[in-house]
Amino acid sequence: MPKTAARPTLVLFVRHGTTPTTGVKLPGRAPGLHLSDEGRRQAEAAARRIGALPRVAAVYSSPVERARETAAPIARARQLALRIERDLADIDIGDWTGMTLERARRRPEWDVVQRHPSGFRFPGGESFVEMQTRMTEAVARFEERHRGEAIVVVSHADPIKAVVAHALGTPLDLFQRIMIAPASITAIGYRRDGAFVLALNSIDGDLGGYGVS
Repeated sequence: MPKTAARPTLVLFVRHGTTPTTGVKLPGRAPGLHLSDEGRRQAEAAARRIGALPRVAAVYSSPVERARETAAPIARARQLALRIERDLADIDIGDWTGMTLERARRRPEWDVVQRHPSGFRFPGGESFVEMQTRMTEAVARFEERHRGEAIVVVSHADPIKAVVAHALGTPLDLFQRIMIAPASITAIGYRRDGAFVLALNSIDGDLGGYGVS
């Protein structure tokens, strides 16, 4: 049996760095939003952490600019081509795109988004269930493609939260309890018999204890 066959596939999920609208607006997939100076520093810090690992087979990114700008220094640090995967994009919030958080919180649907997201679809956009499905299907493809290897996936807060909930067997209606900070790293191992969460929302420290050797 090949040595890699006994290893889990390790996926390091990285949320994009801070932007000028982080915590203020719901950008969704709107084009033209870039990392702030702080976001670029966060991306470089994540790249240094991941760059210290002994092995990384691939770096995948959402096509949205803020994710690609976070992924680029990680790919450079590993001397890998950046692979763009559209299924890693942020949830399509449709008519809510660009809405301020203050305004969104005043909408009657906000309570549904927080307490029963599995039953909500953004007007003109997608549902949380659809988002979780495309994310987990993308990860399954990566797992098959990189069995026994370590890879990096750069995406957005809600998609990463949805993947974590799926790995933990947590109902989607509880996924808002999971916190994913800008440029944080979440490590999940995948085996044929299931997934296991090694680290959640990590913003500093050595990644060597997460099974990358």
